[in-house]
Amino acid sequence: MLLNREANDGKAYMNILFLGLIVQFRNLVSCEEGQDLVEYALILAIIALGATASMQTLSSMISSLYTALSTTFAKAL
Repeated sequence: MLLNREANDGKAYMNILFLGLIVQFRNLVSCEEGQDLVEYALILAIIALGATASMQTLSSMISSLYTALSTTFAKAL
């Protein structure tokens, strides 16, 4: 009889733990606080990608400008 009671108490304890786990999982799934952070990270990544692409184009334009200026000054001297 004592063994049966301990087994039932163990099952009840496991059921309580399992139900608690289910409640925590549902709270985690329905929580929307972390979604804002992911959206901001995606926006930041897109901005960084655009800035990198524009800087590469801008750097090549600046390089050609300095090459043209140095050529012009070299001819003038």
